Amino acid sequence: MEHLRDKKGFICDMDGVIYHGNRLLPGVREFVDWLYREDKRFLFLTNSSERSPQELRQKLARMGLEVDESHFYTSALATAKFISSQSPGCTAFVIGAPGLVKALYDVGVTMNDINPDYVIVGETANYNYESIVQAVSFVRNGAKLIGTNTDLTGPSEQGIIPACRALIAPIELATGKSAYFIGKPNPLMMRTGLKMLGVHSAEAVMIGDRMDTDIIAGVETGLDTVLVLSGCTSRDEIDMFPYRPGYVLDGVGEVPNN
Repeated sequence: MEHLRDKKGFICDMDGVIYHGNRLLPGVREFVDWLYREDKRFLFLTNSSERSPQELRQKLARMGLEVDESHFYTSALATAKFISSQSPGCTAFVIGAPGLVKALYDVGVTMNDINPDYVIVGETANYNYESIVQAVSFVRNGAKLIGTNTDLTGPSEQGIIPACRALIAPIELATGKSAYFIGKPNPLMMRTGLKMLGVHSAEAVMIGDRMDTDIIAGVETGLDTVLVLSGCTSRDEIDMFPYRPGYVLDGVGEVPNN
């Protein structure tokens, strides 16, 4: 654990690590206080595309945790960065929440429900059959299919719920086209996170609750990894994967306290 505490940079997932829905998880306040007290560089790197960094800051503030906007990076921002670098000034049909739409607008991607260059899918409560029908038509006519992240499910206060990969699956099945996913474990997002922290991969650690996104992202980017059991993955499920986390903790509260 001392080796872990000596790391300069901490990249943390949010859902299942920091909170469930609108409930802060045990030990999180102590963990964040420790990050600030020890002058660690840290980034909340979330595959959720629903909220902007400003909204995430406000969400944590409502739960009594003050964290500056500069400490957040989302799959919506990563998706917008990728799309604008690939095709500046392009158009998109978006199935997603306001955080994704705002990120795209901010880099000059405009909305188009006639002949878009891209169909982009992220998590949203407004998922409906009409949007899927439109998306299938656009992809069959040549639009490129993009998913903000590969998460099949996510944790919530109600339990496990469908996430981006589950929502985009009907479009893939109906068109025969595979989506390109931007969020973790895509190295694009991880490298951006390290650049934002200003640390080398050997000096950083990835903390997450999912083996198939967080832990593999850390492994493939050369970071030490911490799996917390406060989210999607149980201890029994670890052996189902051909790779292992460096540490397994009940929650992030064990980082400063153990």
